[in-house]
Amino acid sequence: MFVSYFADIPAVAFEGEESKNPLAYRYYDAERMVLGKSMRDHLRWAVCYWHSFAWPGHDIFGAGTFDRPWKPGGEVTPELAQIKLDAAFDLFSKLGAPFYCFHDVDAMADHDDPASYSRELDAIADKMEGKIADTGVKLLWGTANLFSHPRYAAGGATNPDPDVFAWAAHQVRSMLDVTNRLGGANYVMWGGREGYDTILNTNLAHELDQLGRFVNMVVEHKHKIGFDGTILIEPKPHEPTKHQYDRDTATVYGFLKRYGLENEVKVNIEANHATLAGNSFEHEVATANALGIMGSIDINRGDPQNGWDTDQFPNNVPDLTPMMYFLLQGGGFETGGFNFDAKIRRQSVDAVDLVHAHVGGVDVLAKALLAAAKLIEDGELGQFVDQRYAGWQSEFGAKIMRGETSLAEAADHAASNALMPKPKSGRQELLENLINRSTF
Repeated sequence: MFVSYFADIPAVAFEGEESKNPLAYRYYDAERMVLGKSMRDHLRWAVCYWHSFAWPGHDIFGAGTFDRPWKPGGEVTPELAQIKLDAAFDLFSKLGAPFYCFHDVDAMADHDDPASYSRELDAIADKMEGKIADTGVKLLWGTANLFSHPRYAAGGATNPDPDVFAWAAHQVRSMLDVTNRLGGANYVMWGGREGYDTILNTNLAHELDQLGRFVNMVVEHKHKIGFDGTILIEPKPHEPTKHQYDRDTATVYGFLKRYGLENEVKVNIEANHATLAGNSFEHEVATANALGIMGSIDINRGDPQNGWDTDQFPNNVPDLTPMMYFLLQGGGFETGGFNFDAKIRRQSVDAVDLVHAHVGGVDVLAKALLAAAKLIEDGELGQFVDQRYAGWQSEFGAKIMRGETSLAEAADHAASNALMPKPKSGRQELLENLINRSTF
């Protein structure tokens, strides 16, 4: 008889701000209406399969610390894959998660060749199909792992060996088919090793063309199979490679424009990747909005005292409020959502620690949503920005933006009107105060 790893943990429910129950939501009320939509529909949050169920709790200095019934980090048999699947959907259900996300190799049994890969992936997809029907937990997105296996040491789509490129194509074709079959809302491409460790052995132009061709092939297959979801690229600047070709949102947009993909592909932004690139989280969201490629978000955080991708659960409402504000300003999610691409710490070895982490993360997002909604409803922040750019609504400003004014005409306008514009306060401190007050 199946006994869940989470059997002793009750289902998590909303109990309100006064609750002292560590296994209850204090701010996330799934049906609460915010700016005309329920919290559930605003956040569209998901539990990730890899950090939660495939990571053994190791780091570069030590072995795994997690003793789970599905034995993460070891050989994955079909039997262990089934135990992992049962535990995963039990956790999803107890958390009330509307979505989950997974890489192919997170969930399936081990394989040796393309034939066994396809067999094991199809077997676990069959079982996932039944779990989705039983629980109502949907697939936010699927993806293929093109970075863990030694064959991908020099990348997948950007590998100097076309045979490795073909293996990568086999995995992505298979996972895109599975994502479509499971009703996934998106498909993500994370180029964990699509970059270089040293430029001395790299034909950079050729690798970019390889990557451009690969993504075009993925888009072509999407349309061939009738997948209605969104194709997403996840930006990251480095780690594990020294330099990755999708380093941030603006770089990805340049890549998409070069290869004719700007109307086909959007971005899956990760908080920790934004900061590794030297950008703020809200900058990446605002940039994606400005470029029309906002897709989905992996929600986590780094540690400012560490220089790598620590993937910790979010815990800071004031930090997340500007990101949420810009997300809402851009219209919010369409097919995307917030995926908890986050790990509990190596010393958090109990089953309940996974629950605590998600409860806290969901509540932080919910509170940031309420704070951002307050900012939008109050309108003070938006009104200040509109006023700051009001000059561009004048006849002269509008003519410039319509392309009806040459450089010489703009210069003559300054001279003939003896313009002597003075600096105007940007009110940064006032606006930062507005952000903080919204979170109280």
